[in-house]
Amino acid sequence: MQQDKRYSLMTEHELRQEISKLQEKARKAEQMGMVNEFAVLERKAVMAKAYLLDPDWFKPGQIYELDGAPGTFFKIDYLNGVFAWGYRLNGDGKDEALPISMLKIDIEIN
Repeated sequence: MQQDKRYSLMTEHELRQEISKLQEKARKAEQMGMVNEFAVLERKAVMAKAYLLDPDWFKPGQIYELDGAPGTFFKIDYLNGVFAWGYRLNGDGKDEALPISMLKIDIEIN
């Protein structure tokens, strides 16, 4: 069995290839009605995308809209690696960690 390489150890090129592969697998899973498989693959792609971003682009105390969830906002308390810890505005107030790739920023990553 092949050991997968950690996203944190991948080059930018490897990450982009992995994201592309995961998105293609997710598309196929969605077409086949495999909802759980689709959700897992989408989440993996979001995690891989987080490693393409610079955590310094995100600032504690700032509020960011969640990508793919218009009108849902997240306030960062602190960052730990590629995870933003904080809470959703108008949510239940519980702390949670989100990959920084789930937060909308003005910088476009291709």
